[in-house]
Amino acid sequence: MKKIIAMLLCIALMVCCFAGCGGSADKDDGKFVVGICQLVTHEALDAATQGFKDAIVEALGEENVEFIEQNAANNPDTCVTIVNDFVSKKVDLIMANATPALQAAYNATEEIPILGTSVTEYGVALKIDNFSGTVGGNVSGTSDLAPLTEQAQMILDLVPSAKTVGMLYCSAEANSDYQVKVVKEYLEKKGVTVKDYKFAGSEDVAQVAEAAAGACDAIYIPTDNTAASCTETINGVVAPKKVPIIAGEAGICQGCGIATLSISYEQLGRTTGEMAVKILKGESDISEMAIEYDNKPVKKYNPTLCTELGITPPEGYEALS
Repeated sequence: MKKIIAMLLCIALMVCCFAGCGGSADKDDGKFVVGICQLVTHEALDAATQGFKDAIVEALGEENVEFIEQNAANNPDTCVTIVNDFVSKKVDLIMANATPALQAAYNATEEIPILGTSVTEYGVALKIDNFSGTVGGNVSGTSDLAPLTEQAQMILDLVPSAKTVGMLYCSAEANSDYQVKVVKEYLEKKGVTVKDYKFAGSEDVAQVAEAAAGACDAIYIPTDNTAASCTETINGVVAPKKVPIIAGEAGICQGCGIATLSISYEQLGRTTGEMAVKILKGESDISEMAIEYDNKPVKKYNPTLCTELGITPPEGYEALS
């Protein structure tokens, strides 16, 4: 009997070691464990996360996957803490929602598969020269890049009298800077004066937005996460000055813009989830998976703000619901 008890204790100890009793997420119940690091709460990122989870659950079954979902409250340093915790728990896959989350995961592990989403340009985000469309290694994902020159043309179509256009965005977001450069170059070639209005964070959004509204005929906001989380503040200072805003995505447009050429973030998340399923099931090698895009952006307008500003969208625009 003593030998049997001793043997059982040894087996229990071995199981504990392999299962990672110190809080490891190693599977001991057959479930895949997926860590989700989302930069901040706002409509676009929330939709991407939900689409991602829905696609995985539909493919694998709710009983076969566990999500560890964390929100960094728009703090890149918190993204680092979150993904390091995922690495220590040995999750099966990390989904990084937004550029700072992707950068944190990229620097945290070279082994655990990482899928980004709501990231505009991976070459810029990860400082890859001559980016070819495939990151390689343990990273892939989806991009929320919409045709930037078409967004720039929307400014000219909707506000044809605009002589000066302000670029309103967060100085800490590399992908916002990338979008602004493309839009700025297009507008300047059309003879429009373009001015940059950069805010450091949510604490100075109102001040910078007010300065832009006071000096510009129209404002462009790219797919900027800080701006997306502060649309009420931006609208509060810009709307009274009757300055139209063209936005990089529908959530920002809903809060403070007149129009956008935007993708579906819910569908973007679903595409990311479908990629995750292939990786988890061993059907695809992440190092060979190219970044995927939503190739069906839609022109949308904000009926409330367009009415307030007396702007009638051209044919082909859908009303934001």
